[in-house]
Amino acid sequence: MEAWRCVRRGYGRCVVGRGRYSMFPHHPKSLGGDWTTPWENLQRCCWNRHISSCMRWPGHYSRAPYPYFSSRHFSLKWRPPCLFASSTQFPYCNWRADHLNQTSLIHLSSYVMNAEGDEPSSKRRKHQGMIKRNWEYVCNHNKENAKILGDKNVNPECEDSENKFDFSVMSYNILSQDLLEDNSHLYRHCRRPVLHWSFRFPNILKEIKHFDADVLCLQEVQEDHYGKEIRPSLESLGYHCEYKMRTGRKPDGCAICFKHSKFSLLSVNPVEFYRRDIPLLDRDNIGLVLLLQPKIPCADSPAICVANTHLLYNPRRGDIKLTQLAMLLAEISSVAHQKDGSFCPIVMCGDFNSVPGSPLYSFIKEGRLNYEGLAIGKVSGQEQSSRGQRILSIPIWPPNLGISQNCVYEVQQVPKVEKSDGDLTQTQLEKTEVLVTAEKLSSSLQHHFSLSSVYSHYFPDTGIPEVTTCHSRSAITVDYIFYSAEKEDGAGHPGAEVALAGGLKLLARLSLLTEEDLWTVNGLPNENNSSDHLPLLAKFRLEL
Repeated sequence: MEAWRCVRRGYGRCVVGRGRYSMFPHHPKSLGGDWTTPWENLQRCCWNRHISSCMRWPGHYSRAPYPYFSSRHFSLKWRPPCLFASSTQFPYCNWRADHLNQTSLIHLSSYVMNAEGDEPSSKRRKHQGMIKRNWEYVCNHNKENAKILGDKNVNPECEDSENKFDFSVMSYNILSQDLLEDNSHLYRHCRRPVLHWSFRFPNILKEIKHFDADVLCLQEVQEDHYGKEIRPSLESLGYHCEYKMRTGRKPDGCAICFKHSKFSLLSVNPVEFYRRDIPLLDRDNIGLVLLLQPKIPCADSPAICVANTHLLYNPRRGDIKLTQLAMLLAEISSVAHQKDGSFCPIVMCGDFNSVPGSPLYSFIKEGRLNYEGLAIGKVSGQEQSSRGQRILSIPIWPPNLGISQNCVYEVQQVPKVEKSDGDLTQTQLEKTEVLVTAEKLSSSLQHHFSLSSVYSHYFPDTGIPEVTTCHSRSAITVDYIFYSAEKEDGAGHPGAEVALAGGLKLLARLSLLTEEDLWTVNGLPNENNSSDHLPLLAKFRLEL
C-alpha cells in the first residue's frame, strides 16, 4: 500500500524501500483506476532507480495499445539503457522500445506487486474463480438442541415431517445498469467487459435458475430491462411477477416474483415513500407488499405476507429512513392483519442501507426504539461520526402522514350524529382530520411484529463480519431477510434466535462471505457474480 500511495502522489521508492524522491516532474494523469505518465519523464527520473514495482501487471486491460512491463522481465539491477536498444524484443508482444517517442505514455498500475511475484498484494485482481457458498442447515427447533450445521451437502432430517409447508426466499439487489454507470467510480476495480448488461444479465439469470427459489425479492430492477428481459425470462421459469418502479426519474424499482406451483396471489400493495405535501418525504424510494396463499389442497393454511423494499441510501438522513421504514411496516400491518387480531407469517426482504447493530436494524428486530437525542447520521450506522449533525425531532414525521408511533395507520375521526328535542343535527367535517393523540409526543417507536434476521452477520468462530455488498469503496452488510418468529431470550450471539411454533421456522440459509473472500475474486461484480451485492437465500417451514 505504501508503494501504491507513493505512485499516486508522484513519488518513488528507493531499492531498499526507505525514503521518497520525486518520480515525475509533473503529476501523472488518471486512466480509470490506474495512472499514465509521459515516457520522457520515466526516462529522465527513473535512471538507476528501482521501478519494477511501478510497472504494469501483465494480463490486464488487454485492450490498451501500449506495452506492459513487470518485475518478471526486469531485475532489481535492471538499468534503462537496455530498454533503448532498438532490437529489444519482449516475448509477449511485437512491440519494440524504439517505438517510444517523446509523447509516448507508460501505464502505471495502481496496484502493488509482491516482491516474490506479480500478483498485487492489496485487493488482488483474479479474473477467474468461483465463490463457494454453502448451505447452513438449522435443525432441532428447541432451545436446548438448536444449532446451525455448516458445510453440509445433504439436507439433514429435521424433526418436522407432517403438516408443513416448506418454501424458499431469495433477496437480491441485482444492480441497475443506469445506477452502475452513474456511479462508475465504485467499480474501478472491475474489467469493463464484466460491467456490460449483455454480460451481466445472463449471469444473474443463471444464479436465479441455479438456486430456484420459490419467492424472489429483487431490488434495483431497471424498468426497460424488466419489461424486455427479466420478466419474460422469469415467467418462462414458472414465476408470476409483480413490479413497482420508483416514483422519480430513476428508472428502477422492486419486484416480487413467486412460483405458480407454490402460491396464488391474494393482493398486491405498492408503497410510495414520496409525499408531495410532506417536505421530509421528498425521496422516491418505494416498497412492495404481496399477500400470498400457499397451494396446499388438503389444509386450510394461513396466507404469507412478503414485503420488499430499497430504503434511501443517504447515510446522513436517518430521519427519512426511519419514516420510510414506518410506512412499510404500517402497510405490512394492514395487509397481514387477520380477523382474530393476529398477523399472518411475514417475510420482509430488501436493501435497508443500514448495518447490523444500528438503531434502525435494532428497531426492526427488537420492535422498539427510543430515539431521543439520536443524531440523524447515526440511525443507519453508516456514519462513524455524528459531529455537526442535528438530532432527530420529536416526532420524526408530521401528523398528516397518518401513521402512529406504533407504525400503524391511524384511526380517522368518524363524524357523529347528534339528536336534539325536535331538530336533527349532524356534525359535519369539511375535511377528515387525523386523530392526534398524546403518544405522538413520545420519543419511542414500536411495531407489533416479532422479527428475526436469517443471518447472524458475524462468523461465530472468528467474529469477522459477513458481507452482502462489496465494491471499491466499502464491503458491508446492508441486505437482509427478516421473518416473523417467536424469539428465545438469552441467545448467545446475534442471529441465534430459534423459530418456534407460532411463526416461521428457519430451516437453512445460504452462507455469506467475508470481505477477504470476495477480494480473492476481485470483489463485486466479477466474471461470475454480476451484481455488487450477493443474493441472500433462506428456506422456511410453515406449520399448519
